[in-house]
Amino acid sequence: MAELNLPILDLSQLDAGPEAAAAFRDDLRAATHDVGFFYLTGTGVTPELERRLHQAALDFFALPEGDKLAIENVKSPHFRGYTRIGGERTQGAVDWREQIDIGPEREAVGGGAAYNRLIGPNLWPDAQPELREVVAEWHAQLSGVARKLLRAWALALGAEETYFEQNFGDPSTLIKIVRYPGTHEPEPQQGVGAHKDSGVLTLLWVEPGKGGLQVERDGSWVDAPPVDGAFVVNIGELLEYATDGYLKATNHRVVSPQAPDERISIPFFFNPALDARLPLIDLPADLAVQARGVTKDPSNPIHALYGENALKSRLRAHPDVAAIHHADLVGASA
Repeated sequence: MAELNLPILDLSQLDAGPEAAAAFRDDLRAATHDVGFFYLTGTGVTPELERRLHQAALDFFALPEGDKLAIENVKSPHFRGYTRIGGERTQGAVDWREQIDIGPEREAVGGGAAYNRLIGPNLWPDAQPELREVVAEWHAQLSGVARKLLRAWALALGAEETYFEQNFGDPSTLIKIVRYPGTHEPEPQQGVGAHKDSGVLTLLWVEPGKGGLQVERDGSWVDAPPVDGAFVVNIGELLEYATDGYLKATNHRVVSPQAPDERISIPFFFNPALDARLPLIDLPADLAVQARGVTKDPSNPIHALYGENALKSRLRAHPDVAAIHHADLVGASA
């Protein structure tokens, strides 16, 4: 399987006895120290749930434009709802995709830290009431997978198994249901530009048989094609921060498919509460000497407080929403 360019880990090993669990934790630590990405099988997420969510995604993007624009994200100060094609940016360049963003369903919060503006209700399409139900099932299943991974990471890094649970608070999750339409351009086009995720953990479901995801390894871009029954997992900037660079947040991007092909992908981001600050993990000596320090990039500062990282990301990605609802913050978190 070397041609896949990323390691494959089987989560079910954690329930296959002490030796198998220890081997999984070793592989998990190695994969995220060396690459920051891996494939994950054995999650317990059923093909039936995958099929239902995939169909819900296809149904949503097939809605008349008016139904989608009824929940356009420019109507949400919390960056929720539908983003039309070309409505999101990475590194200032337009991403060629459309999507719906779904976060924790909460009441809006007035005042306090600027990142509190990310808290609020979702926008759901009246024309597709079943979307909310299948997304809730997906959220519950993947939250369980994420918590299991975080417990394994904690042990693999020499911390208490509950390290992340103790410091996470009420998780800030985000589900993006994304469609990459095909392009007729002869050269590869930006579906989403090169970036690192701003939080802790991402679980990505990709439509079977559809490529386009690329990961940066040793200064070059390598393909990460989908693997049947597997999620693509990557860590974000907060895990790099919490381990002083022992674990690595890695640049990745998506190249648009060639028309008439298209691609559905559904990333699930599992992150701490907005007001949570992950303390540095006291790594064992043999790991600490391999810590590379946190990446220094003046154009992309990594904040210890998740809310500051998340707000930075959203203001950059959706300048139209920022200009309409958060003009006082534009430029402040760039």
